Amino acid sequence: MAKSSGLGQTTLSIDDASGTPRDIRNDITNWQLSTPRGVQDTTGVDKSANERLLLLADCSFTGNGVHNPSSNRQHDVFKTVTSTSVARTTTLTINGVTLAPELLFSDYQLTRSDSGELTWSAPGSLADGTVPTWS
Repeated sequence: MAKSSGLGQTTLSIDDASGTPRDIRNDITNWQLSTPRGVQDTTGVDKSANERLLLLADCSFTGNGVHNPSSNRQHDVFKTVTSTSVARTTTLTINGVTLAPELLFSDYQLTRSDSGELTWSAPGSLADGTVPTWS
């Protein structure tokens, strides 16, 4: 596959509190995804270069966008974040590859700027111990 841009994303859905996936691509202006691994330094004093082991996998996602209070849109997905601890499947498909981790969203931030914009941000972290794997 050739190099590609992030334009025209085909899937970005996040479960609402009842577990129903909601396509909120139109409400998201940008997002960030990270899939780090822990690293343990195991270098003995007999070495002149580092030795390391990979440890636990993790995943974090932050979505940002324009507030949309319409039914089954971004606000419906995140409005219960502060009152429930439900893991939500977050599915991203970009250029034919998919990642669908179970995330706990820990905050739902609304920002009203001095120019009148009403935007939101929602950070999520890996919930279920399953290693995030791209298809």
